[in-house]
Amino acid sequence: MELFGSSGVRARALAELAPADALRVAQAAGRVFDAARVAVARDTRTTGPLFVDSVSAGLASVGCDVDRLGAVPTPALQAYCERERVPGVMVTASHNPPEYNGIKLVGATGVELTRDRLEAVESQVGDAQLAGWAGAGTGRRVEGAGKQYREGILAAVDRERVADAGLTVALDPGHGAGSVTSPQLFRELGCEVLTVNAQPDGRFPGRDPEPVAANLGDLRRLVRTTDADLGVAHDGDADRAMFVDEHGEMIAGDASLAALAAAELGEGDVAVSAVNASQRLVDVVAEAGARLRTTPIGSTYIITAIRDIRAAGGSVPVAGEGNGGLLFPGYRVARDGAYTAARFCELVAEQPASRVVADYDSYHNVREKVAYDGEEGRTALLSAIERVAEGADADLDTTDGYRLEFADGWVLARPSGTEPVVRVYAEARNPDRARELADLFFDALEAV
Repeated sequence: MELFGSSGVRARALAELAPADALRVAQAAGRVFDAARVAVARDTRTTGPLFVDSVSAGLASVGCDVDRLGAVPTPALQAYCERERVPGVMVTASHNPPEYNGIKLVGATGVELTRDRLEAVESQVGDAQLAGWAGAGTGRRVEGAGKQYREGILAAVDRERVADAGLTVALDPGHGAGSVTSPQLFRELGCEVLTVNAQPDGRFPGRDPEPVAANLGDLRRLVRTTDADLGVAHDGDADRAMFVDEHGEMIAGDASLAALAAAELGEGDVAVSAVNASQRLVDVVAEAGARLRTTPIGSTYIITAIRDIRAAGGSVPVAGEGNGGLLFPGYRVARDGAYTAARFCELVAEQPASRVVADYDSYHNVREKVAYDGEEGRTALLSAIERVAEGADADLDTTDGYRLEFADGWVLARPSGTEPVVRVYAEARNPDRARELADLFFDALEAV
């Protein structure tokens, strides 16, 4: 597919993605949904309201009534869709920079559309039949979606356990959609809450939306200066959560995923992760007597795998990636940053955050990216990756990009599905070796 990447449509707003594009995607989605009502929500980006208007007009033009939820996290829209049994459209660019915007499509079960359904939508973009004036849909403003989302999380976690621990949580929603729900959620969990970058602001003045170490200096300082028990950071639409321990040190996303997976997995279970899965997760799965299923990178692929495994009678208690995007299918088949953070608080209620991940902290990761301009640049970088992969003395996995498996570590290079960059991931027990592995691809890309 060309339109929908690994996590929906994303592009630079009003440069690569126009309101007319959003309207056409919404018309196609409305036809494929074949539903009387569709919910629409957005994150806090400055271009969100105008794209919501375009999406709403597109849906109404093919006969769908529109429930407009306002600015809420993506998992809050998904919870509304599941509760009301209506499909949904989320206007968001997730962790991308402020100048981006995009679209995610959600089915009436509250689950993102699978690849085959997205292909059906894409096939109708620009060709969707309009409803005619008498069949046009109407719109209405719906209040309270964020509140109901919080209530659902509170009912699904061990609220008493967290409250009894008297935790102090430092929270950085990054000016994104989590700003409107997460501070209140953690107060309702019984935590003392300290915040930074917690005002909804689509310019993201405090930090870029991606919750990576380079962007979380404010959160780390807040934890250190207040003796908080845990720091929590979200991306732009709050479907991810990354953590800072009680010392103000960043917790690797792969380590928090491993800790949460260890608490969930039992013998015979299946964990689902992407092809860049850490050895930490591999070790946890093996110790539990479970099985690991890997997919191409992106929530859509992971969700499709979960659906297939469960349809065959398998159990998938946990899934996700080391970027903080976790799913607990027993709760909801959706990435949910606030629910993930609440579950991590359950673990921190028993021991300090640094101890929670101590058993999964013996690997070192390097992540790099190289930008390209246009299809010619992309082709040149992919050719360089292929040359390195073909010449390496390692096991090769081409599930998504090129992953080289060595006896003491691995490295993966792949084009991003959401940005014009090629990403490089490497992992080893020795930090110098992780850097060396990353440079196998990174140096070749930089040379190009």
